[in-house]
Amino acid sequence: MSSSSPSNVLFVVLDTVRKDHLTPYGYDRQTTPNLGEFAEEATVFDDAVAPAPWTLPVHASMFTGLYPSQHGADQESPYLDDVATLASVLSAGGYDTACYSSNAWITPYTKLTRGFEHHDTSFEIMPGNFLSGTLANLWQTINDNERLRDLANRIVHLGAKAHAKLAGDDDAASKTPAVIDQTKSFIEQSDEDPGWFGFINLMDAHLPYHPPDEYREQFAPGVDSSEVCQNSKEFNSGAREINDEEWEDIRGLYDAEIAHIDAELGRLFDWLRETGRWEDTTVVVCADHGENLGEHDLYGHEFALYDELINVPLMVKHPELDADRRGEQVELVDLYHTVLDAVGLDPADAGGYEFDAVSRDRTRSLLSASYREFAEADDPDPGQRAVTAQDGDADYGFVEYSQPVIELHHLEEKASEAGIELPDDHRAYSRLRAARRLDAKYVRADRIDDEAYRLDDDPNELSPVDPADDEAAAATERALAQFEEGVGGAWTDADGVETGSADALDDADEEMRERLRDLGYME
Repeated sequence: MSSSSPSNVLFVVLDTVRKDHLTPYGYDRQTTPNLGEFAEEATVFDDAVAPAPWTLPVHASMFTGLYPSQHGADQESPYLDDVATLASVLSAGGYDTACYSSNAWITPYTKLTRGFEHHDTSFEIMPGNFLSGTLANLWQTINDNERLRDLANRIVHLGAKAHAKLAGDDDAASKTPAVIDQTKSFIEQSDEDPGWFGFINLMDAHLPYHPPDEYREQFAPGVDSSEVCQNSKEFNSGAREINDEEWEDIRGLYDAEIAHIDAELGRLFDWLRETGRWEDTTVVVCADHGENLGEHDLYGHEFALYDELINVPLMVKHPELDADRRGEQVELVDLYHTVLDAVGLDPADAGGYEFDAVSRDRTRSLLSASYREFAEADDPDPGQRAVTAQDGDADYGFVEYSQPVIELHHLEEKASEAGIELPDDHRAYSRLRAARRLDAKYVRADRIDDEAYRLDDDPNELSPVDPADDEAAAATERALAQFEEGVGGAWTDADGVETGSADALDDADEEMRERLRDLGYME
């Protein structure tokens, strides 16, 4: 990068926001006028692929440049282990770094705040410092021990219950204004040379939807948010039905939440412009994943890899990028390298952080002339190797979804309460991997049938095709197989991951038992 490149980076994640509900992507409701204005001076990417359909693994991938199978942060082991983050590299390179979020997974105990000198997560799964310090080490020890995994699942379940209770409060105020205010304060006080890196996650569009009255009346007039289904597990388990009118109400509330995010983000953007900081700031705006709102008979962002979940919005403002639209497929994994490229920093040049970092790879930088020319990569990752191994010039993105511990707990509870017995081949029990290219997608599952789609003819993924009769689908399956080989093999064992046994505490020493008694998990 030249010396005239922006010295600061603002990285914004619109949590759970579908691209087809945004103004820059042609939505017929004016949910995001501020993003519409931003899109006029940014590059809008029409096909960005998330590496997973939920927060933790996606953020870990954006922060490390690794796929979920490589960094391992997932519900079964909900922490990022032994790898330097983007914030770690930037901090070591002299940047002032901050993370402000109201997302339950972006906390010290998941290690996603590693490298951020300033961070505040105003809404956590566990209250206060429940899983910090010694307890974070305990959590890691439990998750690393298969015989203690059942106990870890119970802890996660308890945290998820607390999360649902707090988030489900009809009077719960949006944390987004506070996140924006904190970000402004950080930027105002930052005087580091060469600059600052601010990361924010805006959570309003995540269930449950209780938008401020101003936006509710605009997008869901007369709708009482306490009267519609706000628990996706009730619907997905079959315990509750949702008719067309209720779906419209739910979508209206969802749009209202997005509009509130847009207004607050516009407030930050306007302030950056007014204070003369805008031109000196690279701005990345994306979603970590989307949301099913009745499509495929699903609600929420669990149990599937349809495009409503993994084809996400992405907009980037930087002098190296034209104010334009780009139609090629990109991956959110690439954002790690893009940010490093934007500030001209290579992890090898920074040093001084606890763990090794993935080297900057310009074939994965959106700013580079060699972007996605993976044959030029010095140390290709599993995705790059899978792409270059294929015939032709099609590009591929890869997505992974392993066993969803929390969602399964909730789904089984709702089913049990309704007297429903979930079959062993219910899609909720399946681990999923997918390869996607612009015209086709192939999804591998271990308990349900694989699915292949022609996205050019069937963008809503309503009519599966047989790869034996469709070469694009067959080629995508081959790319997926190559990727699976690179990350340890295909998920084909229908037994999945064992959750534990009644003697799960046999391996716990007395210190661990005493700590668990203090927390109320043992008598």
